[in-house]
Amino acid sequence: MTRLFFIILIIGGYLASGSAQSPGWADELLNRYDRYKEKSIEDRRFKHAEMAPFITGLSGRSCFEVKERGKSIEGRPIYLVKYGDGPVKVLLWSQMHGDEPTATMALLDLFNFLKADDEYNDLRALIRKELTLYVLPMLNPDGAESFQRRNAIDVDINRDALRLQTPEGKLLKKIRDEVDAEWGFNLHDQSKYNSVGTTSGEATFSFLAPAYDEEKNINEVRKNAMQMISGLNRWLQQYIPGQVGRFDDTFEPRAFGDNMQKWGTRTILIECGGMDGDPEKQKIRRLHFGLFLVAFDAIARKSYEAQSIQSYQELDYNNRRLFDLLIRDAKLVENGKSYTMDLAFSRNENHINSSRNFYYSSSISDMGDLSTHNAYEELFASGYTIEPGKTYPSVVSSYSALKNMNFKDLHSQGYTDVKLSNLPEKKDTDRLPFRVHASNAKTPKNKVRIGENPSFFLVRDGKKEYVVVNGFLYKM
Repeated sequence: MTRLFFIILIIGGYLASGSAQSPGWADELLNRYDRYKEKSIEDRRFKHAEMAPFITGLSGRSCFEVKERGKSIEGRPIYLVKYGDGPVKVLLWSQMHGDEPTATMALLDLFNFLKADDEYNDLRALIRKELTLYVLPMLNPDGAESFQRRNAIDVDINRDALRLQTPEGKLLKKIRDEVDAEWGFNLHDQSKYNSVGTTSGEATFSFLAPAYDEEKNINEVRKNAMQMISGLNRWLQQYIPGQVGRFDDTFEPRAFGDNMQKWGTRTILIECGGMDGDPEKQKIRRLHFGLFLVAFDAIARKSYEAQSIQSYQELDYNNRRLFDLLIRDAKLVENGKSYTMDLAFSRNENHINSSRNFYYSSSISDMGDLSTHNAYEELFASGYTIEPGKTYPSVVSSYSALKNMNFKDLHSQGYTDVKLSNLPEKKDTDRLPFRVHASNAKTPKNKVRIGENPSFFLVRDGKKEYVVVNGFLYKM
């Protein structure tokens, strides 16, 4: 099934099922999103120190209350932001995994919206009157500092709901119990390589109403969470048809989401995945901002009660079927024999500068028959032969000298790799159409094998037409 056909089916089903859970203001508000976007943070690797002044600056503003409710292992403050004074208590916690910041960015935008004074004051008044929001915008500031999943003592906070050994986990449980939260939003990021079921659609968002027991029973609490997700999914399908999935619902007795559901909080897991052309997840951030407000409106008006759990149950589960680059049907020659081969590359992010920046180092994740898989970038290479690249015979003196070389001529001579006397930062060379090595490095063989990062040409009728370097595809 082609992706276009799949999208048409999704849209058709969506329209046939009735109008989305989308208040009249929702689409218009997304178009005016730039009014509220917090401009001080525009990439994923921000630190607690960059976010904290914004959060503490909310204190004293009308309808906001900000308190430091605890400290992380390394002593960083963990803030709780309260908004509104309505009877329905809603708890949101983000970045319990330090390298999952998309929802945190969207929460900052949400705070900007809530403190604004414009034509959406009726919506703000509704939220204040009906809801009280309790927000932990960064539960794991130590993990965010190193852009890592776990906290400073390498504990996964999301597996600490039973023992409550970490100060971060203890605090989350304490606040849930204090406010007796009726709703909980468990905010995460997931792999960009997750697809929706067996389709080619990337799982840009995935939802879950966590199970509260091994049997995955559905009580009123979990049913309400499913109903809410049904409405949120239908709203998202307008913008990203075929890109919403369902997270694995296997009961995990140590996890906070599963236990929140068990404790009586209607809990919704939201996982942000990948979107083509959005490496820093700014487009996803915008949708997440809208998602918050659509959810709050549905809780305040109880419109989620009109939703069926069936549309939640029909969501396809996540399936890891995506890569960054997929070369299909190329010819690989080994020991004089020819093999039809698909090659899949994944681009790994390597942290540098105290995890503030990164560079890509790619590798072949899979090869063989990958006809059931997809990628963000694909090339159908039937008729092309893989030709390993060579290393330039002379050591180049500097990065500036390398940039002055004629890449086209070097490629035509079969060179894809070069050695430098003085290496620049890797982030300056990871997207060049040449792989750069130290002068004393071992000469790469560019062998096409899983786990390797080969440079090679795709040749047809004796002509080099494409080159793959560090998992990036270049047209010659």
